[in-house]
Amino acid sequence: MNVLNYINKIPEGYSEGIYMNAKYGITKSAFNNNKSFKVYAKELQGTNFISLNYYITSTKKLLKPCEMPEQKVIHFLQHVTLK
Repeated sequence: MNVLNYINKIPEGYSEGIYMNAKYGITKSAFNNNKSFKVYAKELQGTNFISLNYYITSTKKLLKPCEMPEQKVIHFLQHVTLK
């Protein structure tokens, strides 16, 4: 599974998506000539959120969830449907 493929499906800037029957506001920012990304998604009618950073270095690719399990972030990326 390539996490970057899922991140690339999210447009840069603000978008909205559906995840587990809830609507999310999603913000994606790209940095360093698309070598690092920040994704933050907030449930619009609830309290859930997803936050991650992703880095591409010369030797590896690093997924860094922000204060949540990696599996939660991966599940969101795999299952969110963009509107």
